[in-house]
Parts: sequence; C-alpha cells; structure tokens
Amino acid sequence: MRHRIFIDHIEPAVVVTGDEFHHSVRVVRLRVGEEVEVFDKNGNAARGIVMALEKDRAVITTGELLPSRESPLAVHLAMAIIQLEKFELVLQKATELGVRSIIPLVTDRIELRAERYSGKMERWSKIVFEAVKQSGRTRVPELAEPAKFADVVARPGAKILFDADAEPTPIETLDDVTLLIGPEGGWSEGELRLARERECFFQRLGPRRLRAETAGIAALSVVAFRFGDL
Repeated sequence: MRHRIFIDHIEPAVVVTGDEFHHSVRVVRLRVGEEVEVFDKNGNAARGIVMALEKDRAVITTGELLPSRESPLAVHLAMAIIQLEKFELVLQKATELGVRSIIPLVTDRIELRAERYSGKMERWSKIVFEAVKQSGRTRVPELAEPAKFADVVARPGAKILFDADAEPTPIETLDDVTLLIGPEGGWSEGELRLARERECFFQRLGPRRLRAETAGIAALSVVAFRFGDL
C-alpha cells in the first residue's frame, strides 16, 4: 500500500505540513515523484504524487478519488476499561476491523481506578489514528469520553451485550449497533438486569470463556462477518 497522508480537504494541489510532513519526509523518506494516497476528515481518499519537498512542507497533486474501504455497518464498541495495554490493543484492532466509534465503558467490576485512565484520551486518539492510516481506512472512528454502563444502554438504537452465560436472542438484521463488552470480572447482576430492561440483545462467543480483549476483537469480527463487509 502507498504511504498515506492525512489532510484537511482533498483539492487538486495540497500542502502538507506539521506532523504529517515530518513523518512522511523524515521517517518514511518520501521523494519527489513518489505516488502516495491522501485522505481527509470528510472520509474521502485520492491518489497523489509528491511534486515538491521544501524545508517544512510538501506539495502533492491529487488525482482520481479512491473507493471507500468503510463498512456499510455502523458498529460502535462500548468496551470496558481493562488493563491499559490490553485496552489499547483493542483500540487498535477495533479500528482495523472498521468500528465507527469506541466508548470506554465504566462498569461495576472494572479493576482500574479512574486516575489510572484519566488523561489517556490523547494517547488513545493517536493509537486510533495510526490504525486508520495503517489499515487503509478513510474515516477516523470517534473516541468518546469514558461513559457509565447505565448511560450507554440508555442510548437509542440496537445494542448487543456479550456474556458467556447468556441465553442468545435472535437477531435478523442490523445496520447500526452498539456492542457491549464487559471486564475480566464479567457483568454484575444489576447490569444484566438493566440491559434486559433496555431490550438489549444477548449473545455468546462460543463455548469457551474469553478474556475481555479477546471478546472485544472476536465480537467485532463476528458482527462484521454476519452484517458488515468481512
């Protein structure tokens, strides 16, 4: 895949500065005449050619627009905040799998204190953005502020709660859905009761009990295969 550069808007000629310039020139070592791919905050992508390299900017001319690599399924991942290294792995893989948004989920049984994950949004956003560039996506998933379980299940739209002991409920079609993944300690009885009251779908991920990070990645994969573009 060609080197990908994020810009504000696709125009016939674009100027690249700042971090994108530094990474492209100082790290990737782009050269004049090299083909690249540019994508913008509106979800568009196009072919490009590096026309000039200056001290602090690059000039790229753009060509044909490229087809979208985004899934037709709008899937949102409400992922319990688990051990930070594992949580960041889920952020990366969820982005690669096409998630539309990610909601760090505060549940009854999460083990991390709030001060451990407060102030992490900038780092998490960078992980998501780098995964967008690597995977060829054009849309940067929204990364929400941490939210309580009760607030997330109260949101409108379809929601699927994954639980190893739940009796699965049938699902016919989906076009916009939120997936709920709990922490290592599982869901509390109060959370399960509230999910039923809010008419969440319940699903399992096979006969084995998965770690939380595995469950998040597997749930996205299964839903994308059944209702999306995998």
